Amino acid sequence: MESLMPWDARDTMSLRTEFVLFASQDGANIRSLCRHFGISPATGYKWLRRWGEEGASGLQDRPRIPHHSPNRSSDDITALLRMAHGRHQRWGARKIKRWLEDQGHHMPAFSTVHNLMARHGLLPGTLPGIPATGRFEHDAPNRLWQMDFKGHFSFGGGRCHPLTLLDDHSRFSLCLAHCTDERRETVQQQLVSVFERYGLPDRMTMDNGSPWGDTTGTWTALELWLMRHGIRVGRSRPYHPQTQGKLERFHRSLKTEVLQGKWFANEGELQRAFDHWRTVYNLERPHEALDMAVPGSRYKPSARQYSGNTPPPEYDEGVMVRKVDISGKLSVKGVSLSAGKAFRGERVGLKEMQEDGRYEVWWYSTKVGVIDLKKKSITMGKGC
Repeated sequence: MESLMPWDARDTMSLRTEFVLFASQDGANIRSLCRHFGISPATGYKWLRRWGEEGASGLQDRPRIPHHSPNRSSDDITALLRMAHGRHQRWGARKIKRWLEDQGHHMPAFSTVHNLMARHGLLPGTLPGIPATGRFEHDAPNRLWQMDFKGHFSFGGGRCHPLTLLDDHSRFSLCLAHCTDERRETVQQQLVSVFERYGLPDRMTMDNGSPWGDTTGTWTALELWLMRHGIRVGRSRPYHPQTQGKLERFHRSLKTEVLQGKWFANEGELQRAFDHWRTVYNLERPHEALDMAVPGSRYKPSARQYSGNTPPPEYDEGVMVRKVDISGKLSVKGVSLSAGKAFRGERVGLKEMQEDGRYEVWWYSTKVGVIDLKKKSITMGKGC
């Protein structure tokens, strides 16, 4: 068997499906994706050929699921619907119909599927939805990732803090991880795994909670770590549909389809449930906002690769460079100012402004603060 890219306990079938969805997109670099997944080009093209000829069943090691004739009886259709409902009890008729078609089955009209499911009690209860608003999404994958912790809950091994990460354009779930806490070090460890697999986004948005935010608007160590890797950071406004609606909907689906009414005995059982649902969500579950396509068909890894080593910041000639000391302070013309603990040990650039005694504070390519020597003050934060 090929040496598949390790990432927890990912199964071969989900890796194959993820590969062919990425490789089937316009402009995909097949050989680069093969290297990314740790397989030979011959193997990659084999998967693509089987995918094109047989669909999802062509990627399975088990015998291929036989296709059904277009003229099968309603009993045959009902049996298929019962099978699909048994696997995806929270899906409605539209998702079930598309999923069965993706498996190679010829299905009747949506109205017929809906009526059969209603007749046999296979429809889920109506779920409260996000209020209808104008939908906004970025025009390409990796332009924006949204990150948050879903509300923590108890299980047999303690408490779980689910870390979630979603690509704005494709709705592709990049991370669904059980965490024992919400510390910066824990988040960074999970993000390194994501960056190594999918590359780096242009921008990430989070809310104002710990560990990525601060209610005072000052910079945090996690934000600086992201910015050091060339990722712009932003803040999402609570209940704002352009920034949080997709992730809120993801959390609602996670709660309904995985967590509600369930008890997990240990961490392994919990993470396996997360991994399985994430695979189904990305590669099998049709999404209404994507015209019933799956998120994996709209996503592809970023061309910006992750490196654990980042160069120190470089500033233009004429920019005054100061190093922040261990207490978070820097000195400018004899005036000691507090840049904040997040900047301890960092070199910042000071650009003189038109007003006498005022300087912009820069870190890499981001303006992070303003100094006013006349007032012996420094303001650090996103609003500077």
